[in-house]
Amino acid sequence: MRFSGSLLSSLAAALLLLPAGAAGATPAGPPAGGLPGVAVPALDWSACGDGYQCTPAQVPVDHHRPDGTQLTLQLRRWPAADPATRIGTLFLYAGGPGSSGWDWVQSFATSSAPEIRDRFDIVGFDPRGVHRSQPVTCLNGPAYRAQWAQARTRPAPDSIGTAVRLAREWNAACRAHSGGLLPYIGTESQARDLDLLRAAVGDEKLTFFGGSYASYVGTVYADMFPHRTRALVLDSGYDPRKYAEDPYGYDYGQYRSTEAAMYRFLGWCAANPAQCPFAAGVPGPTATGLAANVHTILDSLDTNPVRDATGAVSVNGATMLSELTYRLNSGTRYWATLGANLHLAESRTGPLLYAISQSDTAFNAVNVAVECADRVYPRSLPQLRTRLARAAADFPLTAPGMAYGPPAYDQTHAPACVQWPAARHSRYTGSYRARGSAPILVVGNTGDPDTPYADSVELARTLANGHLLTWDGEGHTARRKSACAEAHMYEYLLRLVVPPAGTVCRDAPMPA
Repeated sequence: MRFSGSLLSSLAAALLLLPAGAAGATPAGPPAGGLPGVAVPALDWSACGDGYQCTPAQVPVDHHRPDGTQLTLQLRRWPAADPATRIGTLFLYAGGPGSSGWDWVQSFATSSAPEIRDRFDIVGFDPRGVHRSQPVTCLNGPAYRAQWAQARTRPAPDSIGTAVRLAREWNAACRAHSGGLLPYIGTESQARDLDLLRAAVGDEKLTFFGGSYASYVGTVYADMFPHRTRALVLDSGYDPRKYAEDPYGYDYGQYRSTEAAMYRFLGWCAANPAQCPFAAGVPGPTATGLAANVHTILDSLDTNPVRDATGAVSVNGATMLSELTYRLNSGTRYWATLGANLHLAESRTGPLLYAISQSDTAFNAVNVAVECADRVYPRSLPQLRTRLARAAADFPLTAPGMAYGPPAYDQTHAPACVQWPAARHSRYTGSYRARGSAPILVVGNTGDPDTPYADSVELARTLANGHLLTWDGEGHTARRKSACAEAHMYEYLLRLVVPPAGTVCRDAPMPA
């Protein structure tokens, strides 16, 4: 049968107005969430300030027991500004693990391209165990700060014993306060939650934006529900097999990336002392010499920490190192400020003299719990000793304070996970190929200090329909750093167009 050009145009226009996924029949598959008997949440959106809408959504703690204990996820959305051209829902998944997607909606909605705000309902939520959605709780704030007071930034004979003891105390507190959730906090449960929410908003296929750890959530989702994918942006991708199956190897890559980023920053300082006060007064500065000066500051704080009015340690070398390495995630646009702050730290002032906060306590509780649920470290203390000693020796500026400190962020998890007290009922062990999925866009930064660029390359290779976009730049995640990468991301989300193979963005970082 032949159609006139005007009729074809009308049909094409009509298809654009259909809900996401409706233009083509979705192959028959498992029920929402992938398991029978799990009810799709009923959403009741209501105004919650400044034009945003919020709703709770109930999901089972254990998806295999849908009639058992329930938990409530808290969702927030910015409705599409142009309902006539609405594509569907863009789900934001905050990384960490431990970050709040509920909070992220506001900054994403206000900073994204107008067409994104016009054509998508932008929805973020706190995943299970995070903030508003039955938060995981381990140590309280004072007890956690007391653990940090025992950490040092140089390896010592008692380092491994201290790390094992601190992790054992942490694990016991997690089990005491959140033992019922720990077996179900892992990524398979989170992917099932996400599929229930996709069904709850009425989208046949998922449109998703996630960075860092959230890239692993997106990967697991695509592998579990490949025919339910419309468009997934995985920014700063995880190598899924290495993350889940070779945790020591994955941690080593993160230690290496952090140390390398620190030396690139210090090399810039040495080459640009007029812009880096930390190097300005140093004769003939070099990256190696400035690294020694950083460790001098850390050593001084370990030996003589800053104390609060009660005499308790509030700042030491380990807390400063935690803040210093975190600030590398902002990339080159923050380097001048970081150099100024390091100069202030030489006189024991400035924001790098960082005290562990209650928000750190809450974030790290989820961060450790999720990754220990996802990853199985061999239960061997001798192997733990050997692997941490290697990282500390190979990356002496940044690794010892992280490897031997209390359970905290990412590569610090080994002592806790080796002794993890909970079952891992929500650990995913799939192929990660996601055969049959829509094209998936993986974005990687060559100078990522947190998630190595090699991970994004490997993730794109692992996915049967993965496409890699590279930004040749510093910092963690490309969104809000590279305008070029953002343009490709938005074009893909809106029109399902992936950049040509081998695309590399080389633009200067966006202003902070």
